[in-house]
Amino acid sequence: MTTSLPTARVDTDRAIAQVLATVRANIDAFGARYPDDTTRENRYPLRPAVPGFAEGANRGWTTSFWPGMQWIAYDLTGDDVFRDAALGHAADFGRRVRDEDDLDTHDLGFLYTLSCVAPARLLDDAEARASALSAAEHLMTRYLPSAGIIQAWGDLADPAQRGRTIIDSLMNMPLLTWAGEQTGDPRFSEVVSRHTAELRTRILRPDGSTFHTFYWDAETGEPLRGATEQGAFDDSCWARGQAWGIYGFALNHRATGDEALLEASRTCAEYFLSHLPADDVPFWDLVYNDGAEAPRDSSSGAIAVCGLFELAEADPENAPRWRAAAERILTSLIAHYTPARADDADTVLLHGVYDLPKNVGVDEGTLWGDYFYFEALARASRPDWRPVW
Repeated sequence: MTTSLPTARVDTDRAIAQVLATVRANIDAFGARYPDDTTRENRYPLRPAVPGFAEGANRGWTTSFWPGMQWIAYDLTGDDVFRDAALGHAADFGRRVRDEDDLDTHDLGFLYTLSCVAPARLLDDAEARASALSAAEHLMTRYLPSAGIIQAWGDLADPAQRGRTIIDSLMNMPLLTWAGEQTGDPRFSEVVSRHTAELRTRILRPDGSTFHTFYWDAETGEPLRGATEQGAFDDSCWARGQAWGIYGFALNHRATGDEALLEASRTCAEYFLSHLPADDVPFWDLVYNDGAEAPRDSSSGAIAVCGLFELAEADPENAPRWRAAAERILTSLIAHYTPARADDADTVLLHGVYDLPKNVGVDEGTLWGDYFYFEALARASRPDWRPVW
């Protein structure tokens, strides 16, 4: 007698198989080069050439999501095709940090956690470990002791960016946490603790929503104002930022043990879930809901799923609720936001938004959406599996 698997598990396994097929095809298509941040009509072009960088070069904040998917694929399957492709990218990220190519960003955490911490953990790769530690040291140079924050973007002397951080920065802190574990140097954990506490205090609003970005006076450390860069309005709630809050506060609670960060993750989750439309996948800003003529952002849904699974591990009392919410969102993503077949698109998650105010990547696949969708599937189908964060 055969026993059928629950439908949700069958759907998850089928979705993983489709992602694996797309990753294999994209390895063949892109080789050592990098796709752009978002698709054009569901196909990724190569990252465009700009002064100092050839077409397909390793620049910007999103390139690591591509090898990050390859590392998940290798971890799930053990297939050397995925490992070998990802190791080629790890070597290129080593070159990038040695040559100091395009490092003026807090997104070194995204870039080097997924490209180099992954092989350091999975393969005990010494070169990747050294590259990630070098990136962590670069990230530490962005710390402003007066304000207790790591500056988000740009040259540290740029007055337009001086003293500014964004909610995305929560996801860059695991690189510093890992560096502290590797070296025993308390500088890293001290910066993580102070930066995340400042964001909890300033970027999380009393109603449970979040600012995208916040400014401090870099000289005095005085908190100045909240704003947005990619949301609808300064006082609205950018969906991807709220999802970063769920996941980032939970991850940093795990790193620091700060119970206030766990409560911040819960608060972000409550607000996010209470502002979802009927199909459980958010509009690009949570000011919109059913009936609005606004695009969805599937990538925010995928990030939130990962964050809710992380929150469930940290909050056992409420874990059934968080897991159920994660599974509802993921079920909708699988059913309504993915290509019908792997060969229909280069992306695995449709209907994302990069930056609507600038009309960039609207209703397209995104590298981070693809990555977090894959991570969400791995978490859902294999409860003992752990991501690299």
